[in-house]
Amino acid sequence: MKIEINDNKKWQHSMTLKIILLAVMGLFLLIPLEMIKSIISERQQNSEKVKQEIAMQWAGKQNVSGPVLNIPVRIIPGDEKAQPYKILFHIMPEVLNVSGVVQTEKRHRSIYEAVVFNSNLGLSGEFIIPEINTDQKSEILLKEAYFTVGISDNRGLKGGVVLKTGASVIDAVPGLMDTEVFSSGISFPFPLKENEKTLTFSLDLTLSGSEDLSFSPVGKTTRVYLSSSWTSPGFNGTFLPAERTIDDTGFRAGWLVTNLNRNFPQIWSGSGFRPANDSFGVEFVLLADHYQKSLRSAKYGILFIALTFLALLFAEMAAGEILHIISYLLVSLALVLFFSLLNALSEHIGFNYAYITAALSTITLIFFFLRKLVKNFKPVLLITGLLIFLYTFIFVLLTLNDYAYLAGNIGLFVMLAVTMAFSIKLKVFRISQD
Repeated sequence: MKIEINDNKKWQHSMTLKIILLAVMGLFLLIPLEMIKSIISERQQNSEKVKQEIAMQWAGKQNVSGPVLNIPVRIIPGDEKAQPYKILFHIMPEVLNVSGVVQTEKRHRSIYEAVVFNSNLGLSGEFIIPEINTDQKSEILLKEAYFTVGISDNRGLKGGVVLKTGASVIDAVPGLMDTEVFSSGISFPFPLKENEKTLTFSLDLTLSGSEDLSFSPVGKTTRVYLSSSWTSPGFNGTFLPAERTIDDTGFRAGWLVTNLNRNFPQIWSGSGFRPANDSFGVEFVLLADHYQKSLRSAKYGILFIALTFLALLFAEMAAGEILHIISYLLVSLALVLFFSLLNALSEHIGFNYAYITAALSTITLIFFFLRKLVKNFKPVLLITGLLIFLYTFIFVLLTLNDYAYLAGNIGLFVMLAVTMAFSIKLKVFRISQD
């Protein structure tokens, strides 16, 4: 018996085979997509390495803590055989006011850049010296008292530093006289007088650093006010500004922190607390983080490929023209190359211009390729319109940081609805009633 298969059945069979081949091809195209993601990540790591090198030559992230008054106490054990030993009492200021102006600039090395800053800081406030009591017989060594100021990277200090308290002017000495509170910084020897209960102080710092400037709330009441011409600050740390203004001229921010907000007391002995752990401040953010955006866009690569394959299949069905499987491969390779081209261009001209250039180049390439293959102009316009929509849609998602997930899901839902509506018009998807 001779079995006849009509043309429609043959056509459906060949289209099913093509869909299977395209699905397999799509899976294999994940390999070059992952390779491109890996290259973008590697370039991003190189950028971070350059930032660290610039910081090493300029000065690193800066955290300013203090001043703190340190008073040694000699403990005399009750056991006559035991030797006397010293402990340090660390006294925090009652009030600490910090006012600063920060000038920023970008430093470049090859195609990479980092943000560095110079700051002029004024610190002032007051100490109230409490009674120091110990459980053992002791001697308070007021003549050996000193102030310390914690600074993350001493290389950032410019010029001399003096501490003014009352009628006294004290020059800073390099390094710390103890490391129980801070790991690096400067010291000010200051012999205390008997019955001295209140000390006012003022201190000016010219401090350079890179990327981040923060402060520790060592005062029982700490007030910090900063201003800068940098227009994209990132406020970080344990406390956010109580007030802030950001506009085209820069930012102004003020913090207010009390001792009830922090996790260390006004006075203690030993190394039980680290005020830097409660620090707060500002990060000078580079908005043009094109590596992160390029990496995010590459994650949508399989969506580009799948939707373009689907549009090409629909175009075949609607126009009655058959495209070779190699044509699908070449189109998909152009789509994959877009992400590598985007990252390469963004290193030189910025992400937005790079995205527009790479997208227009890719769309134009695919348009002329399909125009030479397909006689009917309508499906070529359909594919071109779809690519324009896709690239626009992805660009919008990359700019909507807070609403990207919501907008992405809405966009995919709309695209699925349009695909369903278009498929209804194709006879091949209708179940025959005969």
